[in-house]
Amino acid sequence: MTAPNDLSALLDRAAISDVVHAYATGLDRREWELFRSIFTDTIEMDFRSVGLRVGTYDAQEWVRDAARLFKGFKATQHTSTNHVHELRGDEATCISNMQAEHFIAREPDDELENGADRWTIGGYYINELVRTIDGWKLSRVTLNVTWQTGNVGVSRIASRRARALEAK
Repeated sequence: MTAPNDLSALLDRAAISDVVHAYATGLDRREWELFRSIFTDTIEMDFRSVGLRVGTYDAQEWVRDAARLFKGFKATQHTSTNHVHELRGDEATCISNMQAEHFIAREPDDELENGADRWTIGGYYINELVRTIDGWKLSRVTLNVTWQTGNVGVSRIASRRARALEAK
């Protein structure tokens, strides 16, 4: 028989994994309300392993910036696996393996070589969460890229294309 605390821990682990999965789902499906719903109001983000931002942000601004950038991608696919949970009362850490595919659309005037329309990264996230009245929320996310392949410039191209779309 499962002790109440064991069942509670299993429920917490499932809820935490749901938050981590919603991170990927929100990005890939461009479901920005879902993406916003998984963060505390202020979040710490560390994406220096891919040359992006590090710091404390208003979650609404972080989501807005993600929505702007992701307009420039044709498609993305983020996969999250092998979740390892550490529960500490109303705080938790979930370390998750990740692989993220980023694709840009080829345009007629592109001089991209074959395969240069894709950038793949792999590694792991260290996700820090807190329990709130609305459930578990991400308060800090650290991306640790351990390998990558393809065109690292895809993100810059997507950003440029997203700005061009906004200017129209």
